[in-house]
Amino acid sequence: MPHALLSVRTVASRQQTEQKAKRLNKLVEMSTFVAVVDAGSLAAAARALGTSKSVVSTRLTALESRLKVALFRRDRELHVNDAGLRFYDHCVSILDDVANAEDGMQSTYAGFSGNLRIATPMVLGHRYLSPILTEFALAHPDLRLDIRASDDFVNPLDESFDLIIRAGRIPDGAVVAKPLIPNRHVLCASPDYLTRHGVPQHPVELRDHHGLFYSLSQNDRYWSLPVGDELQRFSIRSRLRSDSGFQLLDAAKAGLGITIMPTFLVADAIVAGELVVVLADYAPKGSTFSVIFKPSKRGSQRINALVDLLKARLGNPTIWDLAIDALKQ
Repeated sequence: MPHALLSVRTVASRQQTEQKAKRLNKLVEMSTFVAVVDAGSLAAAARALGTSKSVVSTRLTALESRLKVALFRRDRELHVNDAGLRFYDHCVSILDDVANAEDGMQSTYAGFSGNLRIATPMVLGHRYLSPILTEFALAHPDLRLDIRASDDFVNPLDESFDLIIRAGRIPDGAVVAKPLIPNRHVLCASPDYLTRHGVPQHPVELRDHHGLFYSLSQNDRYWSLPVGDELQRFSIRSRLRSDSGFQLLDAAKAGLGITIMPTFLVADAIVAGELVVVLADYAPKGSTFSVIFKPSKRGSQRINALVDLLKARLGNPTIWDLAIDALKQ
């Protein structure tokens, strides 16, 4: 091979290597810049990135030198300026695209290995989802499940979760939401309470009863219930309010009052005769539990297999609603 041709190829190869390094450095600098803006300081960003404050400072200096634009106001504290805010939005968008590209590849080709982070409602998770997730983990020994069971709000766009299970309205945005199971609600009370206070035949009679309220979603002075095609408000005396479904279940079984509860929580007590459904014709409109994930995970074998297993085990109608309805026969 002629020496001149070899030199040209060597130079071209060196240039390609340098271009790749520059692209990598740009991503590192952008990630560092976003981390500093999010954390509010060099030290906090360094801790989040697992590096030193001097490394973070060097990356920012290199970034501003390359852009020939100052991104921060530097006084006693570090404050991002207008140019920095505009650049921050661009960086977040680019880094999201990179993350989505990686997620898409991992979801399609990783199979049943790696990490799968799931957010579930606390009560539904404790009572019904836990054994199903355990079954899924046993069937796929190379898959590591990280499960957060909480009733706190989880942002569907949170990068840290692969799959979210939640009830109610799905916010608009770049997410995929698939219906999982219906979420029925009933009014119920203990037989002892109904013996002492009577069984209401119409919601207007609730004004003479004690109510047990879920403080995260119910007003503690009245309930909104459907009468025909119209939603009406009915007063009821507050006896107890709590943000815990388990607390309301215990209070209802103890005879403290009438409560509105999801059927997945009260089904066992109803079947056992510890609670009785009242005002069945006026039960509040339920919602739907959905599985939510990012579009980049649409082809994930792991997520699709887990959703299929959840649907098979929970049923539709659900196993607990079938148990309640069987009492009517």
